[in-house]
Amino acid sequence: MPALRRWQKEALAGFEASKASSYLAVATPGAGKTTFALMAARRALLARQAARIIVVVPTAHLKTQWADAAESFGLLLEPEWKSRAALPADVHGVIVTYQQVAASAAAVARVAQGGFGILDEIHHAGESRAWGDAIREALAPAVRRLCISGTPFRSDDAAIPFVQYIGEEARPDFEYGYGDALGDRAVVRPVFFPRTNGQMEWRSKDGREYAASFDDPLRGALASQRLRTALAVEGEWLPAVLSQAHRQLLHLRERDPDAGGLVIATSQAHARGIAAILRGRLGVRPVVATSDDPLASRRIAGFRDSREPWLVAVRMVSEGVDIPRLRVGVYATTTTTDLFFRQAVGRLVRFVKGKGRQSAYMFIPEDARICSFALDIKRPRRHSLRPPEDSDEAIDREEAGEEEQEQEQLDLFAAIASRALGSDGEELRPDDIWDAEADIEAEEAWMPEAGEPPDLAEPVPLPVSAAPAAPKQSARQRRRELRELNQARVETLVRITRLSHAQVNKRLNARIGLKRISEATEQHLQARAEAARRWIQGD
Repeated sequence: MPALRRWQKEALAGFEASKASSYLAVATPGAGKTTFALMAARRALLARQAARIIVVVPTAHLKTQWADAAESFGLLLEPEWKSRAALPADVHGVIVTYQQVAASAAAVARVAQGGFGILDEIHHAGESRAWGDAIREALAPAVRRLCISGTPFRSDDAAIPFVQYIGEEARPDFEYGYGDALGDRAVVRPVFFPRTNGQMEWRSKDGREYAASFDDPLRGALASQRLRTALAVEGEWLPAVLSQAHRQLLHLRERDPDAGGLVIATSQAHARGIAAILRGRLGVRPVVATSDDPLASRRIAGFRDSREPWLVAVRMVSEGVDIPRLRVGVYATTTTTDLFFRQAVGRLVRFVKGKGRQSAYMFIPEDARICSFALDIKRPRRHSLRPPEDSDEAIDREEAGEEEQEQEQLDLFAAIASRALGSDGEELRPDDIWDAEADIEAEEAWMPEAGEPPDLAEPVPLPVSAAPAAPKQSARQRRRELRELNQARVETLVRITRLSHAQVNKRLNARIGLKRISEATEQHLQARAEAARRWIQGD
């Protein structure tokens, strides 16, 4: 079972001392929010303060990630639970997405009765009034609700459920920022932001032509169009930045062969265009994960466990997805909000024990908005109910709405040309390498001395004799194999007996005293498979 860091012990103590039914813990991406939350849930179950665990996550991919993490705590959480299914007696709880809760709030509420709720990246619950209402209904019956987030704010004024507001500002019960994590050493990586200027030419939506570099003071629509031009796959700015990022990754892989890179694209078509650049110009075949691909989650998991150099994705890897080997990023998206930028940078910060110094690099355009986000990355941000009507974020949302409408209307915008410029104003040399060795002096301030153990605390004592031993095969793997075995034997019986699937299943369930297969424990599944074997053999 994972040891707890100092901040996790402090947060756990604060949570357990709190009398409130809802608790918001904010911790920078990569610091270990999942470990903290699962420890809190496990302790609540062992103390009989809760009957089961309900984890709510932003995406389907994260359900499997949470289920895998839970097994290291001896917790079996079902990521494939359906709203009409009852829980087997040997399962400790379920993992659902916010979208599932919105569609089946009443069913989730039945499971949450007397349970322990974990709301991962809780700000997602405010995406619409309907979502917020559904989350409140579904998790209200839980005895405790632990809300966790790495970016506890939104780009709008929608209130986040179960979060306390003082005036118009959200207030966390516990907060551990990126600056705090850097100071604690060996918790997160320091991230550096190589910035690239450029000279762009484009035709605007009204047909007028413009030329500007990132040094020129543009705002609103023109600033967004300049950024779109730089990121266009037809120009030369993006290929030059990709080349430089690839050279940086190759440099890192000389010491860390597992190091990987992530390009965050604007759209699915854009992601495929970036992949074509990586293949055609750099001879690299990247892994591409887009939301229209049913195998996207499997591709992300495969990339995580491989040594492939590059992953290209749109929004699927921006939040929560844990790929510790990512050390180089390219911010190639037109999304210019602090929230999304912090989530993207969070993919690069996770520290991997035993690999020594671990700088990470996010290559960004020298767009004033994006550069300001990079400068403020250590500063905590909180959600405000005040509408940001005069901010660039509000302009970005207006621009996004216009772009959606333009799918059906005549849009005269076109990127004409772009080229990347170095800090000296000359043409960027893509084979230049960001001098990683120059970062060593900065890293010495937070990295452990040679031979010094990482600054990790001992595990918080549990009210049990010992943590469960990790099995060679996980409980979920055993259950999956038993379900497959049951299914195969049912198919054989259908063929032999000429009974229907429903008839065979009903008789097998009756033989072991089971009402529904959804309620089957691992022991039930074993007994059912054995009953089917005896029936096949005529016993």
